[in-house]
Amino acid sequence: MTTPSSAASAGVDALIQRLRNEGVAKGREEAARIEQEARQLATRIRSEAEAEAEWLIAEARQEAAALKAAGEDALRLAMRDTVLRMTAVLTGAVSEKVRRLITTELEREEFLQQLILEVAGRGRDEAGLEPGDQVAIVLPRELIGIEELRRNPLELREGSLSHFVLAVASEVLEEGVTFQVAEDEAHGIRMRLKNKQIEIDLSDEKVAELILAHLQPRFRAILEGTVK
Repeated sequence: MTTPSSAASAGVDALIQRLRNEGVAKGREEAARIEQEARQLATRIRSEAEAEAEWLIAEARQEAAALKAAGEDALRLAMRDTVLRMTAVLTGAVSEKVRRLITTELEREEFLQQLILEVAGRGRDEAGLEPGDQVAIVLPRELIGIEELRRNPLELREGSLSHFVLAVASEVLEEGVTFQVAEDEAHGIRMRLKNKQIEIDLSDEKVAELILAHLQPRFRAILEGTVK
């Protein structure tokens, strides 16, 4: 026979066991919930981290591409400037060399004598001059020896340009050709058509200008690699 105290004790034990079972169940449920939330959080964090990493990689690639492009542009610009400077320097050197060669050639009395004969003879015919046209051949002041010509016209050194001019003058004066001495220091000669106010300039500067006008474009093209 069960006493009231035994029944009460059994009820308490049952309550304790039930509460214990409920607590364990709730604990398990809470643990499962926390674990699920932790998994979801970890998944979200991983996704966000991967997205951030992809964005950073894309940004880095864009910056690298921009830097590469900027570097290539800077390199191309530097190369272009270098080529331009080199072209200018070499063109200037060649131009100066051509001018020196022309000046040297026009200082040779033998060459000037041939040039004078060409101008006094063929030059008049090829210019289409009429018999009455007056032609003056302007000779370089430095080589003609004007002072020597004035002081001792009969004692000029045979073979000199001054002696040659005197010899030629006697032959071409009848054809309306006279000789003058240049007022400047230019080398070479000029032919002036008095009646027509025309001058044919064969000075060193003009000849060099004409030759360089022909040579420089091709020389630049060779430097730039457009002419093989």
